[in-house]
Amino acid sequence: MLFSYGTLQQRDVQLATFGRELQGSADQLPGFQLSMVKIENPEVVKTSGKSHHPIVRQTGIAKKHVAGTVFEVTNDELAHADKYEVSDYKRVSAPLSSGRTAWVYVAARA
Repeated sequence: MLFSYGTLQQRDVQLATFGRELQGSADQLPGFQLSMVKIENPEVVKTSGKSHHPIVRQTGIAKKHVAGTVFEVTNDELAHADKYEVSDYKRVSAPLSSGRTAWVYVAARA
């Protein structure tokens, strides 16, 4: 499973990254806070249509949470998502509010 709070929820980004539109369900990522990061990679900006993307950082405060969508993806699709995400992000496994665990892209630096 992959939890997205940002551009991977966009249909056009999904088609470019995965070759298909993903089906998902709403969930939340507890203990994280949302901010924005400037994207320097022109291909990623072209794909998303945005020069700034959301990014999350762990707060350790359980009542802070980030809303998003959890998607079922294959290991090959995860590899494609890894290529789409720039070096500002790293993929980690995290528990969601629903009790499920999913991969999520978080800030690579604290």
